[in-house]
Amino acid sequence: MKQNLNTLVNNVATHENPLSALRTFLDLQERLEAAKQVNNMRFVGYVLELGFDTAKIITSDPYKLAVGGIPRGSYLIMVPNNRGNLPIHFTLLRVTGVATTPLSSQVQQTYFELHKKSMPELDMWTQGELQWGALDCDVLGMFYANPADLRSLSFSGDVNNVVSAHRYSVFSPDDSLLKLIVNGTVKEEQQFQIGHLRTMENQLSEVVSTKIPVQISMKDFKGCRTAMFGKTRLGKSNVVKLIAQGMIEATTSDNSVGQLIFDVNGEYANDNNQDGSKSLRSAYVNRTNVYALTKRPNTPSKPLRLNFYEQPDSGIEILGSMLQQDNQTSNYIRSFYSVQLPSIADIVDLSEGDKTRAIRKIQIYWATLKKAGFPADESRLKRLGLSSRNAKHFNPQFNQKLRNAAFSFAGREVPEAPSTLDELVRELDIIAEFRRGNLNNEALVSNSGNAMFDPNDIALLEFFNPTSGTGPAVLRSYINYHAPDAGDFVKDILNLLDIGRTVILDLGNATDEIRRYFSEMLSRAVFTHQEEKFVNNELDNHYIQLYFEEAHNLFPVDDKDVTGVYARFAKEGAKFHIGMIYSTQSPSTINKELLAQTENFFVGHLSSSDETKSLSRVQIAFSGIENDILKAKTPGYMRMLTMSHRFVIPVQANRFEASAPINELTSEV
Repeated sequence: MKQNLNTLVNNVATHENPLSALRTFLDLQERLEAAKQVNNMRFVGYVLELGFDTAKIITSDPYKLAVGGIPRGSYLIMVPNNRGNLPIHFTLLRVTGVATTPLSSQVQQTYFELHKKSMPELDMWTQGELQWGALDCDVLGMFYANPADLRSLSFSGDVNNVVSAHRYSVFSPDDSLLKLIVNGTVKEEQQFQIGHLRTMENQLSEVVSTKIPVQISMKDFKGCRTAMFGKTRLGKSNVVKLIAQGMIEATTSDNSVGQLIFDVNGEYANDNNQDGSKSLRSAYVNRTNVYALTKRPNTPSKPLRLNFYEQPDSGIEILGSMLQQDNQTSNYIRSFYSVQLPSIADIVDLSEGDKTRAIRKIQIYWATLKKAGFPADESRLKRLGLSSRNAKHFNPQFNQKLRNAAFSFAGREVPEAPSTLDELVRELDIIAEFRRGNLNNEALVSNSGNAMFDPNDIALLEFFNPTSGTGPAVLRSYINYHAPDAGDFVKDILNLLDIGRTVILDLGNATDEIRRYFSEMLSRAVFTHQEEKFVNNELDNHYIQLYFEEAHNLFPVDDKDVTGVYARFAKEGAKFHIGMIYSTQSPSTINKELLAQTENFFVGHLSSSDETKSLSRVQIAFSGIENDILKAKTPGYMRMLTMSHRFVIPVQANRFEASAPINELTSEV
């Protein structure tokens, strides 16, 4: 009577718990067993050995056939036989391989005798003996009702007790329990279907079960690190598109997440008509913006260029970083890029004299760009308002005494003040030559008694017109980064990210050097931007997600590099609401510091045991499934682990589609 009362109380208390599906399942199995309908049962067998981490079960061919087969990697549930006295729960097992039984040697001897005699038929007693076998399983943990709230589901990575093996029965879960196993621990907010459960690569019709949807929560990706590993053409980029899609759809109402995608192959920005693949831009025209190094005919985009003329303060710094990367370290080159130019906005508030000197520095810098061959839109430059005292545009406003002396030294008549960039270049060439040959000339002293040129002016002039070396010509290799009609795209992109847009950088035609440059420059800009918001308490609930393809070409492998922006993403990204999704073929090519901080994993086919060992060393959840990763090569077939999932889920990813319902990813990916 007391037992029935406890059972009744337990059933009522957990009625609204998802685990009520277990009670319904077990009640059905008992009725089927009583009716001797073995073919309809989900019973698999009994426990032979049980520990805290592993279990060995015994099963029989009829049981395995009735459930459609038990492949390696499939899930089984273990329940106590006297479940009425206990809180509702089950232990989750994952099949790892075939095990020996106490009778294995006798079974092998029987098989040997049968084949030797070529017996076509087995008597029923021998057949009964031979159909039994054993399976090794990992104990993944336990699902149970939360003691603090019996309506909610809990999962633990361990089990609370291990008793004698004969006290347990093992079942193959039905669809309702598989949904609970796969999705029961996923955060309820912002869920998105990534694919369906696929426990094995083999898809023979008689063993294919119902497609169990696999959900992810986009909350698991905000401010977190996500890794995509696997050989090329096996669906990594497709999964990246799905995650980006999930984030866009999850934040439609509040625009709380901006996404920046470094698109090295142009597949996120541009449709691929050859394989019918639609781009992320096509799917979400009103939520995406494309910046491209090379404009594509059917893709609206803004130029991914710097306007070195209109951002002199950042322009000279960027040129300096490029010169340093190319080991251009001559003294006069280093002096040039060490000059700190004012921004155009800062000049407005200067006094007239200081404004003239500041404008002159920018004009020398402009003349250097012009001399190097950087195209300019002079009408745009004139609209910047860099003039004072009603002087002509591009007029450095040298006093007449200096101009007379300099042009006389050059043996030329004094022309009108410069009004174009070409005229500015000619005037500065003459002024630079005169200064170098007449250092003590009184014409180099201003009307106020100060030197006409300060050290920064001299550094700029010496680069513009050097005594030796190539001078401005050394900048010509960077012209591809420049466009005369480009705005400050870094500032524009940060603004777009702040309002929840997805920005795609089409780097499809870029060299590895250019890709690295833009990736690092914008990554640093995002980090600084979010850090400033953190300091000013302005982060609120806003996040920025960064997507890196071919990450092995970007991230440093050296673990000692802890100051780089990617290492800072790993250490401080969560604090500053910066998440990153990175894709590469091999775990071993990623900085171990970053890999150790990664929370979410999607792993396709890897062809090297060294790579799978590297993965399982950094994420223990992948231990035991290395062989499955090595053997499976179906596109879109991934082993997934997210912050919500406590164990690896084998999933067949959906295929990203822009204008149609998401379908299963096929081998055309």
